[in-house]
Amino acid sequence: VFERRLIEKFIAENGVDPMNGQPLSEEQLIDIKVSHPIRPKAASATSIPAILKSLQDEWDAVMLHSFTLRQQLQTTRQELSHALYQHDAACRVIARLTKEVTAAREALATLKPQAGLVAPQAMPASQPATGVSGGEPMEVSEQVGMTPEIIQKLQDKATVLTTERKKRGKTVPEELVRAEDLSKYRQVASHAGLHSASVPGILCMDLCPSDTNKVLTGGADKNVVVFDKKEEQIIATLKGHTKKVTSVIYHPSQSVVFSASPDSTIRVWSVTGGNCVQVVRAHEASVTGLSLHATGDYLLSSSEDQYWAFSDIQTGRVLTKVTDEAAGVALTCAQFHPDGLIFGTGTADSQIKIWDLKERTNVANFPGHSGPVTSIAFSENGYYLATGAQDSSVKLWDLRKLKNFKTIALDNNYEVKSLVFDQSGTYLAVGGSDIRVYICKQWSEVLNFSDHSGLVTGVAFGDNAQFLSSAGMDRSLKFYSL
Repeated sequence: VFERRLIEKFIAENGVDPMNGQPLSEEQLIDIKVSHPIRPKAASATSIPAILKSLQDEWDAVMLHSFTLRQQLQTTRQELSHALYQHDAACRVIARLTKEVTAAREALATLKPQAGLVAPQAMPASQPATGVSGGEPMEVSEQVGMTPEIIQKLQDKATVLTTERKKRGKTVPEELVRAEDLSKYRQVASHAGLHSASVPGILCMDLCPSDTNKVLTGGADKNVVVFDKKEEQIIATLKGHTKKVTSVIYHPSQSVVFSASPDSTIRVWSVTGGNCVQVVRAHEASVTGLSLHATGDYLLSSSEDQYWAFSDIQTGRVLTKVTDEAAGVALTCAQFHPDGLIFGTGTADSQIKIWDLKERTNVANFPGHSGPVTSIAFSENGYYLATGAQDSSVKLWDLRKLKNFKTIALDNNYEVKSLVFDQSGTYLAVGGSDIRVYICKQWSEVLNFSDHSGLVTGVAFGDNAQFLSSAGMDRSLKFYSL
């Protein structure tokens, strides 16, 4: 292959083939037609530095292409991961909805036969409604459900309470005992004869909100005792539980008290009549916590059977029963928020769960303790929650930010059994290995009593913290004031 100009010149001069010396004429040449003539590289590009530069450029181009491909791969991976997460979330939602539909169908199936109880034989055999011997009231165990009327009643009460609290929260009551006076409190009375000496121990206590002279105690001797602080005498001894009494509540406006026990029952007692007026069988295991709703008509209870229940105290009927199936652990305590629309439960695996009563759903969880939760208390201002557990600490949670903002570390092996804020939310009392009172916001200790010879199982403030009362395993009920 030769360049045309050069080969023609050679033939004109020599008349032979330059390769083999044979005679050759221009007619014997064959044209080679190239569609795109490749231009030769410039002379400057044939130098070694130029070749190295062109190789470098090609290498850079390959690397850039490889990097672009990697980026595209990373983006595709992220999109795939996101799609998988969305699919997983959708599966969970579908599973939850399926579960709810199944539960609703079961509830409907349960309600249908109850709705048409015309003939006595139509009554489900699993729900006895016969009178109990000894003149006790009927025991009703079926769930009635949260009717719109009940939910509206709860909502109305919460609206009123929230408004009152916001007004009250701006000022501390003038009658409230100041911290410097509180720190001078001393034991002024001790009563040891309320409960049986053969099975010693007061396990719980409460003061009547409308008359703090009336003290309610529950003991290891299965009895519930109402005691008058002023008269220093027992008003009533209520007998009926078959096991020890672990939770007691005094009704704020009626002469009625409530008690709960490991015998899996909740009892409603008339103080004036001295008898049991209702037995609420909401649980199948030990009842561990009891709290009265602000309306005074409904009780919240928690149990080792992993359920919390909401019951009507007038009828003794269980309105709703809920458990967190995912957790599957026993509940150790329960307490209503001051407004009554949410409440907290403590669990045996050291969690605090916040529930929405109207929706009956778990709306928040507070992990952080390292032992079973023994006591929880909401502050009257509605913003703080105090919790105690078997890890010798008291934690304070902000319900607005849903976080732990203070941990009060107690001595090693300190057992927290009772927590209570005073009515104004200014002081927090801790009962356990001894009694301690902290002033809120600063969280500094203003009082410490170790007069009980056993564990302190209950503490309570009188009106405006005019006095402090405590009960313990040494069977004594003590009062402290100036």
